[in-house]
Amino acid sequence: MQADPTTPIPGGRRRLILVRHGEVESHRGDHPLTEAGRDQAERAGRRLATRGLGSVRLLSGATRRARETADGVRAGLVAADDSVHVTAPQVAFALRNPDLYLAGERVDMVSSAEAFAAQVPGMSPEEVLAVPFYSGFLGAPDRIAHWVDSARPPGDDVTRVAARIVDFARSLGDRGPAAPETVLAVTHSPVLRAVAVALLGKDPGEPAYLHGYSVVLSDEDRPVAAAFDPFG
Repeated sequence: MQADPTTPIPGGRRRLILVRHGEVESHRGDHPLTEAGRDQAERAGRRLATRGLGSVRLLSGATRRARETADGVRAGLVAADDSVHVTAPQVAFALRNPDLYLAGERVDMVSSAEAFAAQVPGMSPEEVLAVPFYSGFLGAPDRIAHWVDSARPPGDDVTRVAARIVDFARSLGDRGPAAPETVLAVTHSPVLRAVAVALLGKDPGEPAYLHGYSVVLSDEDRPVAAAFDPFG
């Protein structure tokens, strides 16, 4: 389902805004943000300060690029409006990339057979490439699309990742009136693409940096999502 991402939320429900991290020079490893990526994060924070989001809780995935993006967004929010109530960013386990398995080990999505092999004791890059999912993933022009379209990936599929995010969203109001009105969560493109497939019915491809989706729960406790552009 779709909704206007800036519409006020009735009934004490909370809004979850999921955005991709800022620009990095490479996804071969957990690189820091580029100068442009840091600027994107701070500009996004400044623009978000004008959206009337109320109190804001900042969360991120555990990667360096996600954490640095959350720090930049907070700096921009505070610079634009020093009266805004915004928490220091915290890492949230729910915002991690899909859980994939290789030879019994949980592995991160990486960009080479060598990087996958490095996560599995005693495994060689050649052995990684002998596994059909991973050879297809590494050879695909859009690797995340390969995962999205896989009927049986070795671990989380898009349905599981989206369900994780919906459960996460449902928990955000557990503190009642003490819960912040908006939770802004910095994550990664596979998570965002899973949300798009599950809640909007299509995979739009790689999201732009700092773009993503606003998710709230409807009166029927169903997730309602809309594309979110912090610069729009």
